[in-house]
Amino acid sequence: MKLNGVHHIAIICTDYQRSKQFYCEVLGLSIVREVYRAERNSYKLDLEIAGQYQVELFSFPEPPPRPSMPEAAGLRHLALTVDDIDEAIAALNAYGIATEPVRIDEFTGKRYTFFPDPDGLPLELYEA
Repeated sequence: MKLNGVHHIAIICTDYQRSKQFYCEVLGLSIVREVYRAERNSYKLDLEIAGQYQVELFSFPEPPPRPSMPEAAGLRHLALTVDDIDEAIAALNAYGIATEPVRIDEFTGKRYTFFPDPDGLPLELYEA
């Protein structure tokens, strides 16, 4: 078997409008498609990053909370690349979003940081 790439990343949120605003306005992802599924009382929002990757944002009534940060079983975090980490941190801080101190990848020498989405999902910014 040969894998060709990542098709999509799925995220379940607790407050659809808040998460939609965060991923679209704060992070700048583009909306591809938005669907309300009445039978599930659920939204599915397909988002795009730089025309390449798709994030599926789901809402479900009362999803269980994530057990812990970022060492819980399952998705550890979603990492996004940026050209200038200082500029990206300043943009997040302007929205009142705190980031962890910048770290240096010991193998690549690249800088990165973590911050939470509205539901506490750990997101990483990695300087390209």
